[in-house]
Amino acid sequence: MTGRPAPAVLPPSLRAWLGLIAALAALAVVVLGVLYAGHSEPGSVDVWIQSAVDGVRPPWRNIALAMDFLGEPVGAATLVVATVTGCLLLRRPRAAVLIVAGVAMAVGAARLLKYLVGRTIHGDNLSYPSGHTAFLTELALVVALLATGLLGLGRTAGTLLVLAAALVAGAAMGWAQVVLGAHYPTDALGGWCTALAVIPATAWLVDRMADWLGDGMADAGRRERR
Repeated sequence: MTGRPAPAVLPPSLRAWLGLIAALAALAVVVLGVLYAGHSEPGSVDVWIQSAVDGVRPPWRNIALAMDFLGEPVGAATLVVATVTGCLLLRRPRAAVLIVAGVAMAVGAARLLKYLVGRTIHGDNLSYPSGHTAFLTELALVVALLATGLLGLGRTAGTLLVLAAALVAGAAMGWAQVVLGAHYPTDALGGWCTALAVIPATAWLVDRMADWLGDGMADAGRRERR
């Protein structure tokens, strides 16, 4: 006897829309990377946004520091462990796998892009794209995909939930990075787009691998019963 297959982590109704969004996000990452490759100064958009948030003081600065901590190793590991545990308690193993794989892919892509683009801030600190922003956006995307599946949301509602979660998480972490002077605003935008580009593809791969393994186990079980 074989158990029921685990629900897909990327709902079929969202695949087309999120695939299009991922393609547009990937294009944005490339365009921004080419535009700011090798730069060590803010662009005109960066200057305008930085002037609007300049001089932030407590308690807002304390909030920015707390947000930044969530992207640091200890804070990030705590969030990952908590969300993976939640997924397993909800019996959503694919979502748990996606969280780990998504973190590796989104943060890994951001790190690779930093070396390829070579944009710097405060001396020789590589800045584009923001890994902190990519990480929190990735986590929000996975949680939103999980909620979409659990609630049985349709294409429109599910897409809106996923995009809203990504926007809130990306804006919050991006704001913190700009306020603290760790990144230019366009670095944060690049990190946000990196997660949007990577996670739908990673989710699709997780589903395909899980289906393949499930089919393989089912075939093995049938052979044993013969």
